[in-house]
Amino acid sequence: MAVIRPFRAVRPVKEKAHLVASVPYDVVNTEEAAELADGNPLSFLRVTRSEIELPSHTDPYDDSVYLKAKENFNRLASEAPLVQDETPRFYIYELTMGSQVQTGIAATFSVDDYDNNVIMKHEKTRKVKEDDRTNHIITTEVQTGAVFLTYKGVPAVNEIVKKTKAAAPEYDFTAPDGIKHKMWILPESENNIIIEAIAKVKNLYIADGHHRAASAGRTQKEMMKRNSAHAGNEEYNYFLAVLFPAEELRIMPYNRVVFKLNGMSKEQFFGRISENFSCEKTSSPVPPGKKQFCMYIDKQWFLLKPNSNVKEGKTVGENLDVSILQDYLLNPVLGIDDPRTSKDIDFIGGIRGTAELEKLVNNGTAEVAFSLYPVSLDDLINISDAGEIMPPKSTWFEPKLRDGLVIHKI
Repeated sequence: MAVIRPFRAVRPVKEKAHLVASVPYDVVNTEEAAELADGNPLSFLRVTRSEIELPSHTDPYDDSVYLKAKENFNRLASEAPLVQDETPRFYIYELTMGSQVQTGIAATFSVDDYDNNVIMKHEKTRKVKEDDRTNHIITTEVQTGAVFLTYKGVPAVNEIVKKTKAAAPEYDFTAPDGIKHKMWILPESENNIIIEAIAKVKNLYIADGHHRAASAGRTQKEMMKRNSAHAGNEEYNYFLAVLFPAEELRIMPYNRVVFKLNGMSKEQFFGRISENFSCEKTSSPVPPGKKQFCMYIDKQWFLLKPNSNVKEGKTVGENLDVSILQDYLLNPVLGIDDPRTSKDIDFIGGIRGTAELEKLVNNGTAEVAFSLYPVSLDDLINISDAGEIMPPKSTWFEPKLRDGLVIHKI
């Protein structure tokens, strides 16, 4: 039984929402964050990537970064200003990217559900990134970025969302990247319908934001230690997320570039590829279907198809395209034994397109690039249900939620 809970969001006044809302902290580096926030003192990147206001040599995980985040949050709260709703509410959040429209419910969700696998995961998390967001939450006393959750849509919930969207939105703006953002505040009279409908859902799934969820879990444990009167209903027992029906979501591929050919000539490289794949020239940079790959090298695209040496995997994860490419080409041929740690590979989100792959190979940054067919939502759900872990950098969700539109005060 899944728990969804309305909350008293801290959020910008309507007129300043477009200035406050920022890209997620983890899709930009420090330099990119500084460039995006330049000239905008209300940008929420000044809270989520507060190192941009500290000396350039500052370690992004230094205590001073989190203290600066708290200082900047308090300043934004005063200057934007940010206000807290008087009663717990649900918020309907719609994102539009071209023809892609998806609408979710911004709410808080139970950390216990995360711990007990009511909320399912499909990725491993890295301790250094967990440490970062845990310190950020505890120091600022707010959860600033939402976890991206999905589930198999429920008609009763979909109907309430549709009815709410018939009214004028609280927020309505187009971000600099062209993504349109709208948000409505759900009438309180509808709260119980949402709560009861989601309570009948067996599982929710993390689509994106595993580190945010894990950090919320660690925050709860730390706050429990500090609170001798812990009762279980404190705000730190819940984390901020937006829940979308799976049928509305779009997963883009997570493509690969490799910097070296593992000591081989290009002729030797093509010879090794032929052990497990057929290889033919193509004019298309995008694979036509699952278990097919496009490879770019020497200003030419090639279509790779597995041959009989590529065996059916024993698990859901082993049969994913990213696993086939890793197990039958990247590892045995190019020596990428662990894509999480190897310095010879990089990952390019599908939003950047195959032109980015061509650019990196053509300018000599990489030797070869691979474009993949996107993972499906069914794949993600099946992986989670099987208790398996998705290979690293398997999914890229677009459009992405903006930080700072709704904030959860713990």
